[in-house]
Amino acid sequence: MDKVVEAVEKAKKDWEEAYRRTKDTIKSIEEFGKSTTGSSDAEQKNSLPRLNGIAQDALALLNSLHFNLDLLAPQLPTDDQVQAAQSLLDSWKHQIQSLRLSLRNANLQAKANMRKAAQEERELLLGGGEESTIRRRNLQTKAGMTSAAESITESLRRTRQLMVQEVERSASTLVAVEESTGVLRKAESEYKGHRSLLSRTRNLLSTMQRQDVLDRVIIVIGFLLFSCAVLYVVSKRIGLLKLQRQVTAAIKAGMAGQAEIGLRPDGNGINFARVNENVVPNVDVPLEQRMHDEL
Repeated sequence: MDKVVEAVEKAKKDWEEAYRRTKDTIKSIEEFGKSTTGSSDAEQKNSLPRLNGIAQDALALLNSLHFNLDLLAPQLPTDDQVQAAQSLLDSWKHQIQSLRLSLRNANLQAKANMRKAAQEERELLLGGGEESTIRRRNLQTKAGMTSAAESITESLRRTRQLMVQEVERSASTLVAVEESTGVLRKAESEYKGHRSLLSRTRNLLSTMQRQDVLDRVIIVIGFLLFSCAVLYVVSKRIGLLKLQRQVTAAIKAGMAGQAEIGLRPDGNGINFARVNENVVPNVDVPLEQRMHDEL
C-alpha cells in the first residue's frame, strides 16, 4: 500500500477516536452540576475547567487531523481517492463546527445546572434543623478545600506554561542546530571542491614557473647566438674592407708603373704617353652574370 494512503487511513482512525472522546467530554460538561451531593459537587466544581481544557485540546487535535488530511489529499494516487478525501474534509469541517456549537451549549447547560444546584443549596441552608447545620459546616470545609485546590491548580497551570515554553525553546534550539549542521555540511562540500581547485591551480603555477625558466633560458641562448652572429658579420666586414683597400692600393700602384713606362720625350723635353685611339679594350663580361657583393 502506498505511504500516502496509509497516512490517510491512520488519520481517519485518529479522527474517529478523537471525535468520540470529544463527544464524551462535551456530554460530561453538559451533565455537570446536576448532582446535589456534597462530595460529587465538589469534584464537579474542581473538574469543570479541566473538562473544558480537555475539550479544547480535543478540538485542536481534530483541526490538526483536518489540516493533515488536507495536505495528503492532493497526493493520493487516483482521482477517485482525491475526490473522496475532499468530501471527507468537508464532512470533518461540518463536524468540527457542530462540536464547537455543542460545547458552547454544554457550557451554558452546566452554568444552568450550577445555578440550580446553588439555589437548592441556599434553600437548604436557610432552612432550620440539624441538617442545615451540618450542611453549613460542610460548605465551610468545601470553601477551604476549594481555595486550596484553586491555588494548586494555578501553580500547576504556571508549571505547565513554563514547561511548554521550555519545550518550545528546546524545539527552536534543535531547529537552529539542524540548520547549523546543514550549513557546516555545505561548507565542507564547498571546501572539498575548493581543495581540488587549489591543487589544480598549484599544479598550473608549477608548470608556469617551469615554462618561465625555460623561456628565460631560450631567450639568453638566442641573445648569445645573435651576438655571436653580429660579431662574426662585423669581423668579416672589417676584414673585407682591409682587403679592398689593399687591392685598390695595388691597382693604383700598377697603373702608375704603366704610365711611367709609356712616356716619351718630345722636342720640348716633355714626355707624352702613347695612346692608340683605335684600340678597344677587350672586356669579356657575360651578359647574364649578376653582380653581387661578397657579403
